[in-house]
Order: sequence, then structure tokens, then C-alpha cells
Amino acid sequence: MTTYTPAEAARRTGFSLDTLRYYEREGILPPVARTAAGHRTYSEADLATLDLLQCLRGTGMPIERLRRYGEMCTDPATMAERAQLLREHAAAVDEQIALLRTRRDRLAEKIAWYEEQLA
Repeated sequence: MTTYTPAEAARRTGFSLDTLRYYEREGILPPVARTAAGHRTYSEADLATLDLLQCLRGTGMPIERLRRYGEMCTDPATMAERAQLLREHAAAVDEQIALLRTRRDRLAEKIAWYEEQLA
């Protein structure tokens, strides 16, 4: 089984070491395995979880909802709730995409106006 040091995990995920520790401390990331010397060691599964967390955070999921999702991931009985939380977040992302498209269209209109004026 491949494992990663905190520095390697940070480099592979794009999270800072402080964020990795914060996510674990806050229950957003399940407890990470430790070596005999007490050093954190990240597995492929941990990196996959961090990848999803990066996606969720990057699409605007608030920390409190990330924490709730992390807490639910420790209980197999919450699978339906986790799926619902992700569906709700996907709907919020879809709304943001629609809003951004509308704003992008408005920008394109203004750029076109400037180009006409400059022609």
C-alpha cells in the first residue's frame, strides 16, 4: 500500500499542511493513520477524499457543510444523506453556472459595443 507524508499529500492535493491538519482536526477529513513515531501518513483513499474536498471547496461549499459531510462519512448508515447533501450542492453549483453565463453574456455585449465604437 502506497502512503504519503504530509508534505507529499499537500503537494499532490494542493492543500497546505495547515489546511490538512485543520481538516483532520475539524472532522472534515477522517483521522489519518500515523506511523509508529506518530507522524501522519496519508493513503490513496485519503488523497481521493482530499480530491473530493478540494472539488467541494472549489465549488463554494461552506466549511460547515464540509464538516457535516466529513462527519457523515464516518457512518455507513448516512449514505443517502451524503448523496442528498451532494445533490443540493450540485444544484447550487448549477445556479452559479447559470448566473456566470448570464454575466458572461453581458460582458460579451459590452465588449462588442466597444469594438463597434472603435471600428
